[in-house]
Amino acid sequence: MRRFATRALLALPHGGSNGWATRPPLDGVAKRYFSDPTTPDDEPRFLEMVKMNFEKAAKHTDLTPGLVKQIMACNSVLRISFPIERDDGTIEVIRSYRAQHSHHRTPCKGGIRYAEAVDLQEVEALASLMTFKCAVVNVPFGGAKGGISIDPKKYSVRELEKITRRYTVELNKHGFIGPGVDVPAPDMGTGAREMAWIVDTYRMLFGQSDVNAWACVTGKPLTMGGIEGRTEATGLGIVYVTRAFLAKKEECQRFGIAPGIEGKTVVMQGFGNVGFYAAKFFIECCGCKVIGVVEYNSAVYNSKGLDVESLKKYQMEKGTLLGFPGSESELAADEAHEMMEIECDILVPAAMERSIHKGNAHKIKAKLICEGANGPTTIAAEEILEKKGIAILPDILTNSGGVSVSYFEWLKNLAHVGFGKLTRRWEEKGKNQLLETLRAAGVDTESTHQTMRKGATEKDLVYSGLEDTICNGLDEVVETANRKKISYRTAAFVNAFEKMQGTYGDSGFTI
Repeated sequence: MRRFATRALLALPHGGSNGWATRPPLDGVAKRYFSDPTTPDDEPRFLEMVKMNFEKAAKHTDLTPGLVKQIMACNSVLRISFPIERDDGTIEVIRSYRAQHSHHRTPCKGGIRYAEAVDLQEVEALASLMTFKCAVVNVPFGGAKGGISIDPKKYSVRELEKITRRYTVELNKHGFIGPGVDVPAPDMGTGAREMAWIVDTYRMLFGQSDVNAWACVTGKPLTMGGIEGRTEATGLGIVYVTRAFLAKKEECQRFGIAPGIEGKTVVMQGFGNVGFYAAKFFIECCGCKVIGVVEYNSAVYNSKGLDVESLKKYQMEKGTLLGFPGSESELAADEAHEMMEIECDILVPAAMERSIHKGNAHKIKAKLICEGANGPTTIAAEEILEKKGIAILPDILTNSGGVSVSYFEWLKNLAHVGFGKLTRRWEEKGKNQLLETLRAAGVDTESTHQTMRKGATEKDLVYSGLEDTICNGLDEVVETANRKKISYRTAAFVNAFEKMQGTYGDSGFTI
Protein backbone atom coordinates (compact mmCIF):
# COMPACT_ATOMS: atom_id res chain seq x y z
CA MET A 1 0.00 0.00 0.00
CA ARG A 2 1.55 3.28 -1.06
CA ARG A 3 2.32 6.07 1.36
CA PHE A 4 0.35 9.31 1.04
CA ALA A 5 2.17 12.55 0.49
CA THR A 6 -0.20 14.53 2.70
CA ARG A 7 1.02 16.04 5.97
CA ALA A 8 0.99 13.99 9.15
CA LEU A 9 -2.07 14.54 11.32
CA LEU A 10 -0.20 15.50 14.46
CA ALA A 11 3.44 16.06 15.34
CA LEU A 12 4.87 12.87 16.78
CA PRO A 13 7.25 12.77 19.77
CA HIS A 14 10.98 12.02 19.61
CA GLY A 15 11.06 13.48 16.08
CA GLY A 16 10.14 9.98 15.11
CA SER A 17 8.39 7.78 12.66
CA ASN A 18 4.84 8.23 11.50
CA GLY A 19 4.33 4.51 11.87
CA TRP A 20 4.88 3.46 8.25
CA ALA A 21 8.56 2.62 8.45
CA THR A 22 8.13 0.13 11.28
CA ARG A 23 4.68 -1.23 10.47
CA PRO A 24 4.63 -5.01 10.01
CA PRO A 25 3.31 -6.41 6.70
CA LEU A 26 -0.43 -5.92 6.37
CA ASP A 27 -2.35 -9.17 6.45
CA GLY A 28 -5.53 -10.58 7.96
CA VAL A 29 -7.40 -8.09 10.11
CA ALA A 30 -4.76 -5.42 9.61
CA LYS A 31 -5.03 -5.56 5.82
CA ARG A 32 -8.80 -5.17 5.91
CA TYR A 33 -8.50 -2.43 8.51
CA PHE A 34 -5.99 -0.20 6.69
CA SER A 35 -6.34 -1.10 3.01
CA ASP A 36 -9.90 -2.03 2.25
CA PRO A 37 -9.68 -3.06 -1.42
CA THR A 38 -12.96 -1.29 -2.17
CA THR A 39 -11.54 2.08 -1.09
CA PRO A 40 -9.60 4.07 -3.73
CA ASP A 41 -5.92 4.43 -2.82
CA ASP A 42 -5.89 8.15 -3.63
CA GLU A 43 -8.36 9.02 -0.86
CA PRO A 44 -6.92 10.24 2.45
CA ARG A 45 -6.46 7.74 5.24
CA PHE A 46 -8.68 8.02 8.28
CA LEU A 47 -6.04 10.04 10.10
CA GLU A 48 -5.82 12.68 7.38
CA MET A 49 -9.61 12.83 7.21
CA VAL A 50 -9.76 13.72 10.88
CA LYS A 51 -7.43 16.66 10.39
CA MET A 52 -9.33 17.88 7.33
CA ASN A 53 -12.60 17.89 9.30
CA PHE A 54 -10.89 19.81 12.12
CA GLU A 55 -9.61 22.49 9.78
CA LYS A 56 -12.93 22.82 7.97
CA ALA A 57 -14.81 23.38 11.24
CA ALA A 58 -12.25 25.83 12.62
CA LYS A 59 -13.06 28.26 9.79
CA HIS A 60 -16.57 28.64 11.21
CA THR A 61 -15.40 29.71 14.67
CA ASP A 62 -13.88 32.91 16.04
CA LEU A 63 -10.97 31.05 17.62
CA THR A 64 -7.49 32.39 16.97
CA PRO A 65 -5.24 30.21 14.80
CA GLY A 66 -2.93 29.64 17.76
CA LEU A 67 -5.73 28.38 19.97
CA VAL A 68 -7.01 26.10 17.24
CA LYS A 69 -3.55 24.58 16.89
CA GLN A 70 -3.36 23.98 20.63
CA ILE A 71 -6.79 22.39 20.77
CA MET A 72 -5.88 20.09 17.90
CA ALA A 73 -2.48 19.08 19.31
CA CYS A 74 -2.08 15.88 21.30
CA ASN A 75 -0.84 16.72 24.80
CA SER A 76 0.83 13.48 25.90
CA VAL A 77 1.75 10.19 24.25
CA LEU A 78 3.24 6.98 25.59
CA ARG A 79 4.91 4.31 23.48
CA ILE A 80 5.86 1.12 25.29
CA SER A 81 7.56 -2.13 24.32
CA PHE A 82 7.61 -5.02 26.74
CA PRO A 83 8.36 -8.76 26.52
CA ILE A 84 6.02 -11.63 27.36
CA GLU A 85 6.63 -15.35 27.44
CA ARG A 86 4.25 -17.21 25.12
CA ASP A 87 2.70 -20.52 26.10
CA ASP A 88 5.27 -22.36 23.96
CA GLY A 89 8.15 -20.74 25.87
CA THR A 90 9.15 -18.22 23.20
CA ILE A 91 9.64 -14.55 24.03
CA GLU A 92 7.70 -11.91 22.10
CA VAL A 93 8.06 -8.13 22.33
CA ILE A 94 4.68 -6.37 22.47
CA ARG A 95 4.23 -2.82 21.14
CA SER A 96 1.61 -0.68 22.88
CA TYR A 97 0.50 2.94 23.09
CA ARG A 98 -1.58 5.45 25.04
CA ALA A 99 -2.36 9.00 23.95
CA GLN A 100 -3.95 11.75 26.02
CA HIS A 101 -5.14 14.35 23.55
CA SER A 102 -6.50 16.99 25.91
CA HIS A 103 -6.35 17.82 29.60
CA HIS A 104 -8.88 20.67 29.36
CA ARG A 105 -11.12 18.35 31.40
CA THR A 106 -9.89 15.54 33.60
CA PRO A 107 -9.72 12.65 33.72
CA CYS A 108 -8.96 11.72 30.13
CA LYS A 109 -11.23 9.04 28.69
CA GLY A 110 -10.93 6.60 25.82
CA GLY A 111 -10.89 2.96 24.85
CA ILE A 112 -8.11 0.41 24.47
CA ARG A 113 -8.06 -1.58 21.25
CA TYR A 114 -6.21 -4.77 20.40
CA ALA A 115 -5.46 -4.93 16.67
CA GLU A 116 -2.38 -5.64 14.56
CA ALA A 117 -2.80 -2.35 12.73
CA VAL A 118 -2.58 -0.18 15.86
CA ASP A 119 0.17 2.43 15.71
CA LEU A 120 0.93 5.72 17.44
CA GLN A 121 -0.54 7.89 14.70
CA GLU A 122 -3.87 6.06 14.80
CA VAL A 123 -4.06 6.23 18.59
CA GLU A 124 -3.39 9.99 18.58
CA ALA A 125 -6.11 10.58 15.99
CA LEU A 126 -8.66 8.50 17.89
CA ALA A 127 -7.76 10.30 21.13
CA SER A 128 -8.48 13.64 19.48
CA LEU A 129 -11.85 12.36 18.26
CA MET A 130 -12.66 11.32 21.83
CA THR A 131 -12.04 14.87 23.02
CA PHE A 132 -14.52 16.26 20.53
CA LYS A 133 -17.00 13.44 21.05
CA CYS A 134 -17.14 14.17 24.78
CA ALA A 135 -17.51 17.90 24.17
CA VAL A 136 -20.35 17.45 21.65
CA VAL A 137 -22.52 15.60 24.20
CA ASN A 138 -21.33 17.59 27.25
CA VAL A 139 -19.48 14.74 28.95
CA PRO A 140 -16.72 16.35 31.08
CA PHE A 141 -13.72 14.28 29.98
CA GLY A 142 -10.62 14.96 27.95
CA GLY A 143 -9.99 12.57 25.08
CA ALA A 144 -7.60 9.62 25.20
CA LYS A 145 -7.02 6.34 23.40
CA GLY A 146 -4.84 3.30 23.84
CA GLY A 147 -3.89 0.27 21.82
CA ILE A 148 -1.78 -2.87 21.70
CA SER A 149 -0.46 -4.10 18.35
CA ILE A 150 -1.71 -7.67 18.48
CA ASP A 151 -4.43 -9.79 16.92
CA PRO A 152 -6.18 -11.15 20.05
CA LYS A 153 -7.37 -14.22 18.12
CA LYS A 154 -3.76 -15.40 17.90
CA TYR A 155 -3.23 -15.48 21.67
CA SER A 156 -4.52 -17.72 24.43
CA VAL A 157 -6.57 -16.31 27.28
CA ARG A 158 -3.58 -16.74 29.58
CA GLU A 159 -1.35 -14.78 27.19
CA LEU A 160 -3.93 -12.01 26.78
CA GLU A 161 -4.17 -11.70 30.55
CA LYS A 162 -0.39 -11.37 30.87
CA ILE A 163 -0.30 -8.72 28.15
CA THR A 164 -3.18 -6.75 29.68
CA ARG A 165 -1.78 -6.80 33.20
CA ARG A 166 1.71 -5.77 32.06
CA TYR A 167 0.22 -2.97 29.96
CA THR A 168 -1.67 -1.74 33.06
CA VAL A 169 1.53 -1.73 35.11
CA GLU A 170 3.28 0.31 32.42
CA LEU A 171 0.40 2.80 32.22
CA ASN A 172 0.54 3.25 35.97
CA LYS A 173 4.33 3.60 35.99
CA HIS A 174 4.13 6.53 33.58
CA GLY A 175 1.03 8.18 35.06
CA PHE A 176 -1.38 7.20 32.30
CA ILE A 177 -4.10 5.55 34.40
CA GLY A 178 -6.09 6.53 37.48
CA PRO A 179 -9.64 7.59 38.46
CA GLY A 180 -8.71 11.28 38.26
CA VAL A 181 -6.05 10.99 35.56
CA ASP A 182 -6.95 8.66 32.69
CA VAL A 183 -9.80 6.15 32.60
CA PRO A 184 -9.67 3.51 29.82
CA ALA A 185 -12.62 1.54 28.45
CA PRO A 186 -13.22 -1.31 25.95
CA ASP A 187 -12.71 -0.83 22.23
CA MET A 188 -12.00 -3.05 19.24
CA GLY A 189 -10.74 -6.45 20.41
CA THR A 190 -11.37 -5.81 24.12
CA GLY A 191 -14.33 -6.12 26.46
CA ALA A 192 -15.41 -6.55 30.07
CA ARG A 193 -12.87 -9.35 30.62
CA GLU A 194 -9.90 -7.14 29.79
CA MET A 195 -11.31 -4.28 31.87
CA ALA A 196 -11.61 -6.69 34.82
CA TRP A 197 -7.92 -7.58 34.49
CA ILE A 198 -7.02 -3.89 34.38
CA VAL A 199 -8.96 -2.90 37.50
CA ASP A 200 -7.69 -5.94 39.38
CA THR A 201 -4.09 -5.07 38.52
CA TYR A 202 -4.58 -1.43 39.45
CA ARG A 203 -6.06 -2.40 42.82
CA MET A 204 -3.15 -4.79 43.45
CA LEU A 205 -0.77 -1.89 42.91
CA PHE A 206 -2.58 0.46 45.28
CA GLY A 207 -4.09 -1.95 47.80
CA GLN A 208 -6.31 -0.06 50.25
CA SER A 209 -4.72 3.34 49.62
CA ASP A 210 -7.16 4.41 46.91
CA VAL A 211 -10.83 4.04 47.85
CA ASN A 212 -11.80 5.09 44.31
CA ALA A 213 -9.63 2.48 42.58
CA TRP A 214 -12.69 0.82 40.99
CA ALA A 215 -13.14 4.00 38.91
CA CYS A 216 -9.79 3.54 37.12
CA VAL A 217 -11.53 1.92 34.15
CA THR A 218 -15.08 1.56 32.80
CA GLY A 219 -16.85 -1.18 30.89
CA LYS A 220 -16.20 -3.59 33.75
CA PRO A 221 -18.34 -6.63 34.66
CA LEU A 222 -21.26 -5.82 36.97
CA THR A 223 -19.62 -7.81 39.76
CA MET A 224 -16.59 -5.52 39.62
CA GLY A 225 -18.30 -2.15 39.67
CA GLY A 226 -19.73 -2.11 36.14
CA ILE A 227 -23.07 -0.57 35.26
CA GLU A 228 -26.25 -1.90 33.69
CA GLY A 229 -26.59 -0.87 30.06
CA ARG A 230 -22.90 -0.30 29.23
CA THR A 231 -22.61 -3.25 26.82
CA GLU A 232 -25.39 -2.04 24.51
CA ALA A 233 -24.83 1.70 25.05
CA THR A 234 -23.24 2.61 21.72
CA GLY A 235 -25.81 0.73 19.64
CA LEU A 236 -28.69 2.08 21.70
CA GLY A 237 -27.35 5.62 21.41
CA ILE A 238 -27.42 5.29 17.62
CA VAL A 239 -31.09 4.36 17.80
CA TYR A 240 -31.96 7.21 20.19
CA VAL A 241 -30.29 9.86 18.04
CA THR A 242 -31.84 8.50 14.82
CA ARG A 243 -35.31 8.45 16.34
CA ALA A 244 -34.90 11.99 17.68
CA PHE A 245 -33.69 13.26 14.31
CA LEU A 246 -36.62 11.68 12.45
CA ALA A 247 -38.98 13.39 14.90
CA LYS A 248 -37.76 16.78 13.63
CA LYS A 249 -40.24 17.48 10.81
CA GLU A 250 -38.40 20.46 9.35
CA GLU A 251 -35.12 18.55 9.13
CA CYS A 252 -36.86 15.58 7.50
CA GLN A 253 -38.48 17.87 4.95
CA ARG A 254 -35.07 19.30 4.02
CA PHE A 255 -33.94 15.84 2.94
CA GLY A 256 -37.23 14.50 1.62
CA ILE A 257 -37.66 11.99 4.45
CA ALA A 258 -41.06 11.09 5.83
CA PRO A 259 -41.02 12.11 9.53
CA GLY A 260 -41.17 9.38 12.16
CA ILE A 261 -39.15 6.22 12.58
CA GLU A 262 -41.78 3.49 12.77
CA GLY A 263 -41.75 1.23 9.74
CA LYS A 264 -38.47 2.56 8.38
CA THR A 265 -36.16 0.08 6.62
CA VAL A 266 -32.59 -0.26 7.92
CA VAL A 267 -29.36 -1.71 6.52
CA MET A 268 -26.56 -2.45 9.00
CA GLN A 269 -22.95 -2.56 7.83
CA GLY A 270 -21.07 -4.31 10.60
CA PHE A 271 -22.62 -6.84 12.96
CA GLY A 272 -20.38 -6.76 15.99
CA ASN A 273 -21.42 -5.35 19.35
CA VAL A 274 -22.47 -1.94 18.00
CA GLY A 275 -24.19 -3.21 14.87
CA PHE A 276 -26.07 -5.99 16.61
CA TYR A 277 -27.47 -3.86 19.43
CA ALA A 278 -28.38 -1.03 17.06
CA ALA A 279 -30.28 -3.50 14.87
CA LYS A 280 -31.95 -5.07 17.91
CA PHE A 281 -33.20 -1.74 19.28
CA PHE A 282 -34.26 -0.41 15.88
CA ILE A 283 -36.67 -3.35 15.79
CA GLU A 284 -37.73 -3.50 19.46
CA CYS A 285 -37.98 0.21 20.28
CA CYS A 286 -38.86 1.77 16.94
CA GLY A 287 -40.78 -0.78 14.89
CA CYS A 288 -38.21 -0.69 12.08
CA LYS A 289 -37.36 -3.49 9.67
CA VAL A 290 -33.69 -4.46 9.38
CA ILE A 291 -33.69 -5.69 5.79
CA GLY A 292 -29.94 -6.06 5.24
CA VAL A 293 -26.86 -6.91 7.30
CA VAL A 294 -23.34 -6.63 5.88
CA GLU A 295 -20.17 -8.18 7.28
CA TYR A 296 -16.67 -8.26 5.78
CA ASN A 297 -17.14 -11.87 4.62
CA SER A 298 -20.86 -12.06 3.83
CA ALA A 299 -24.17 -10.21 3.62
CA VAL A 300 -27.84 -11.21 3.87
CA TYR A 301 -31.16 -9.64 2.87
CA ASN A 302 -34.84 -10.10 3.63
CA SER A 303 -37.41 -7.61 2.36
CA LYS A 304 -39.76 -8.43 5.26
CA GLY A 305 -37.07 -7.93 7.91
CA LEU A 306 -34.39 -10.16 9.41
CA ASP A 307 -34.56 -11.81 12.82
CA VAL A 308 -31.35 -10.24 14.07
CA GLU A 309 -31.11 -12.25 17.29
CA SER A 310 -31.31 -15.53 15.38
CA LEU A 311 -28.87 -14.10 12.83
CA LYS A 312 -26.37 -13.21 15.57
CA LYS A 313 -26.56 -16.72 17.04
CA TYR A 314 -26.02 -18.16 13.56
CA GLN A 315 -23.01 -15.90 12.99
CA MET A 316 -21.48 -16.91 16.33
CA GLU A 317 -21.80 -20.59 15.41
CA LYS A 318 -20.81 -20.45 11.74
CA GLY A 319 -18.49 -17.45 11.53
CA THR A 320 -20.45 -16.17 8.53
CA LEU A 321 -23.91 -14.91 7.58
CA LEU A 322 -24.05 -17.14 4.51
CA GLY A 323 -26.67 -19.87 4.66
CA PHE A 324 -28.83 -18.14 7.28
CA PRO A 325 -32.30 -19.71 6.93
CA GLY A 326 -34.12 -16.40 7.42
CA SER A 327 -32.60 -14.64 4.41
CA GLU A 328 -34.09 -14.21 0.94
CA SER A 329 -30.73 -13.58 -0.71
CA GLU A 330 -27.08 -13.35 0.24
CA LEU A 331 -23.73 -12.11 -1.03
CA ALA A 332 -20.31 -13.69 -0.53
CA ALA A 333 -17.18 -11.87 0.63
CA ASP A 334 -16.17 -10.23 -2.67
CA GLU A 335 -19.63 -8.71 -3.19
CA ALA A 336 -20.85 -8.28 0.41
CA HIS A 337 -20.18 -4.52 0.46
CA GLU A 338 -22.73 -4.08 -2.35
CA MET A 339 -25.52 -4.73 0.17
CA MET A 340 -24.93 -1.18 1.43
CA GLU A 341 -26.13 0.08 -1.93
CA ILE A 342 -29.67 -1.33 -1.76
CA GLU A 343 -32.62 1.02 -1.33
CA CYS A 344 -33.46 1.72 2.32
CA ASP A 345 -34.45 4.54 4.67
CA ILE A 346 -31.53 4.30 7.10
CA LEU A 347 -27.98 3.05 6.51
CA VAL A 348 -25.79 2.47 9.58
CA PRO A 349 -22.09 1.97 8.75
CA ALA A 350 -20.86 0.42 12.00
CA ALA A 351 -17.78 -1.53 10.99
CA MET A 352 -14.66 0.34 9.94
CA GLU A 353 -13.46 3.65 8.57
CA ARG A 354 -13.76 4.60 4.89
CA SER A 355 -16.59 2.14 4.22
CA ILE A 356 -18.41 4.77 2.16
CA HIS A 357 -16.01 6.32 -0.34
CA LYS A 358 -15.96 8.00 -3.72
CA GLY A 359 -16.10 4.59 -5.41
CA ASN A 360 -19.51 3.68 -3.97
CA ALA A 361 -21.06 6.89 -2.62
CA HIS A 362 -22.92 7.57 -5.87
CA LYS A 363 -24.57 4.13 -5.53
CA ILE A 364 -25.92 4.70 -2.00
CA LYS A 365 -29.73 4.87 -2.01
CA ALA A 366 -30.37 5.43 1.71
CA LYS A 367 -32.16 8.59 2.77
CA LEU A 368 -30.29 8.90 6.08
CA ILE A 369 -26.83 7.72 7.10
CA CYS A 370 -26.25 7.34 10.83
CA GLU A 371 -22.57 6.63 11.47
CA GLY A 372 -21.82 3.92 14.02
CA ALA A 373 -18.11 3.49 13.29
CA ASN A 374 -15.37 6.12 13.50
CA GLY A 375 -14.80 7.79 10.14
CA PRO A 376 -16.91 5.51 7.93
CA THR A 377 -17.52 8.24 5.32
CA THR A 378 -14.62 9.76 3.39
CA ILE A 379 -14.38 13.46 2.55
CA ALA A 380 -15.05 12.83 -1.15
CA ALA A 381 -17.97 10.54 -0.37
CA GLU A 382 -19.58 13.14 1.86
CA GLU A 383 -19.50 15.71 -0.93
CA ILE A 384 -21.19 13.23 -3.28
CA LEU A 385 -23.83 12.31 -0.69
CA GLU A 386 -24.58 15.97 0.09
CA LYS A 387 -25.20 16.65 -3.61
CA LYS A 388 -27.59 13.69 -3.66
CA GLY A 389 -29.47 15.19 -0.70
CA ILE A 390 -28.67 12.37 1.72
CA ALA A 391 -28.55 13.35 5.40
CA ILE A 392 -25.50 12.26 7.41
CA LEU A 393 -25.47 12.18 11.21
CA PRO A 394 -21.76 12.26 12.16
CA ASP A 395 -19.84 9.72 14.20
CA ILE A 396 -18.72 12.10 16.97
CA LEU A 397 -22.39 12.51 17.86
CA THR A 398 -24.03 9.22 16.96
CA ASN A 399 -21.56 6.76 18.50
CA SER A 400 -21.05 8.74 21.71
CA GLY A 401 -23.37 6.43 23.67
CA GLY A 402 -20.48 4.34 24.94
CA VAL A 403 -18.57 7.22 26.53
CA SER A 404 -21.82 8.70 27.89
CA VAL A 405 -22.62 5.54 29.84
CA SER A 406 -18.96 5.15 30.80
CA TYR A 407 -19.34 8.54 32.46
CA PHE A 408 -22.29 7.20 34.45
CA GLU A 409 -20.23 4.15 35.51
CA TRP A 410 -17.37 6.39 36.61
CA LEU A 411 -19.78 8.50 38.68
CA LYS A 412 -21.26 5.34 40.22
CA ASN A 413 -17.80 4.13 41.25
CA LEU A 414 -16.87 7.49 42.79
CA ALA A 415 -20.18 7.71 44.64
CA HIS A 416 -19.90 4.11 45.88
CA VAL A 417 -23.63 3.60 45.37
CA GLY A 418 -25.63 2.34 42.41
CA PHE A 419 -28.15 4.49 40.56
CA GLY A 420 -31.66 4.04 41.94
CA LYS A 421 -30.42 2.44 45.15
CA LEU A 422 -31.73 5.25 47.35
CA THR A 423 -34.91 6.10 45.47
CA ARG A 424 -36.43 2.95 43.93
CA ARG A 425 -38.51 1.80 46.90
CA TRP A 426 -39.66 5.36 47.61
CA GLU A 427 -40.86 5.68 44.03
CA GLU A 428 -42.76 2.41 44.27
CA LYS A 429 -44.48 3.46 47.48
CA GLY A 430 -45.50 6.80 45.97
CA LYS A 431 -46.91 5.17 42.82
CA ASN A 432 -48.88 2.60 44.79
CA GLN A 433 -50.28 5.30 47.11
CA LEU A 434 -51.43 7.24 44.05
CA LEU A 435 -53.13 4.15 42.62
CA GLU A 436 -54.81 3.45 45.97
CA THR A 437 -56.14 7.02 46.03
CA LEU A 438 -57.49 6.65 42.49
CA ARG A 439 -59.08 3.32 43.37
CA ALA A 440 -60.78 4.89 46.39
CA ALA A 441 -62.16 7.58 44.07
CA GLY A 442 -63.73 4.90 41.87
CA VAL A 443 -61.08 4.74 39.14
CA ASP A 444 -60.29 1.24 37.85
CA THR A 445 -56.57 0.65 38.47
CA GLU A 446 -56.57 -3.14 38.32
CA SER A 447 -55.54 -3.10 34.67
CA THR A 448 -52.51 -0.90 35.41
CA HIS A 449 -49.43 -2.60 34.02
CA GLN A 450 -47.12 -3.94 36.71
CA THR A 451 -44.13 -2.03 35.31
CA MET A 452 -45.95 1.26 36.01
CA ARG A 453 -45.91 0.39 39.70
CA LYS A 454 -42.16 -0.18 39.87
CA GLY A 455 -39.46 2.31 40.72
CA ALA A 456 -36.68 3.02 38.24
CA THR A 457 -33.89 0.43 38.10
CA GLU A 458 -30.27 1.26 37.36
CA LYS A 459 -30.81 0.27 33.71
CA ASP A 460 -33.91 2.48 33.47
CA LEU A 461 -31.93 5.47 34.74
CA VAL A 462 -28.94 4.72 32.51
CA TYR A 463 -31.15 4.46 29.43
CA SER A 464 -32.90 7.69 30.37
CA GLY A 465 -29.63 9.50 30.98
CA LEU A 466 -28.19 8.21 27.71
CA GLU A 467 -31.19 9.39 25.71
CA ASP A 468 -31.13 12.81 27.36
CA THR A 469 -27.38 13.22 26.81
CA ILE A 470 -27.24 12.22 23.16
CA CYS A 471 -30.50 13.92 22.13
CA ASN A 472 -29.44 17.20 23.71
CA GLY A 473 -26.24 16.93 21.70
CA LEU A 474 -28.31 16.39 18.55
CA ASP A 475 -30.46 19.45 19.26
CA GLU A 476 -27.34 21.61 19.60
CA VAL A 477 -25.79 20.23 16.42
CA VAL A 478 -28.95 20.79 14.37
CA GLU A 479 -29.31 24.35 15.70
CA THR A 480 -25.71 25.21 14.80
CA ALA A 481 -25.98 23.58 11.37
CA ASN A 482 -29.07 25.63 10.51
CA ARG A 483 -27.74 28.88 11.97
CA LYS A 484 -24.40 28.69 10.18
CA LYS A 485 -25.71 26.80 7.11
CA ILE A 486 -23.14 24.02 7.44
CA SER A 487 -23.28 20.22 7.55
CA TYR A 488 -24.12 18.32 10.72
CA ARG A 489 -20.54 17.03 10.91
CA THR A 490 -19.01 20.48 10.69
CA ALA A 491 -21.58 21.79 13.18
CA ALA A 492 -20.63 19.05 15.66
CA PHE A 493 -16.96 20.05 15.49
CA VAL A 494 -17.85 23.74 15.76
CA ASN A 495 -19.87 23.07 18.90
CA ALA A 496 -16.99 21.10 20.38
CA PHE A 497 -14.51 23.89 19.63
CA GLU A 498 -16.73 26.52 21.22
CA LYS A 499 -17.39 24.44 24.34
CA MET A 500 -13.67 23.83 24.80
CA GLN A 501 -12.72 27.49 24.29
CA GLY A 502 -13.79 28.52 27.79
CA THR A 503 -11.64 25.86 29.46
CA TYR A 504 -8.55 26.64 27.37
CA GLY A 505 -8.93 30.41 27.68
CA ASP A 506 -7.42 33.00 25.37
CA SER A 507 -3.91 32.34 26.63
CA GLY A 508 -4.14 28.59 26.03
CA PHE A 509 -2.52 27.96 29.43
CA THR A 510 0.88 28.90 28.01
CA ILE A 511 3.73 29.51 30.44
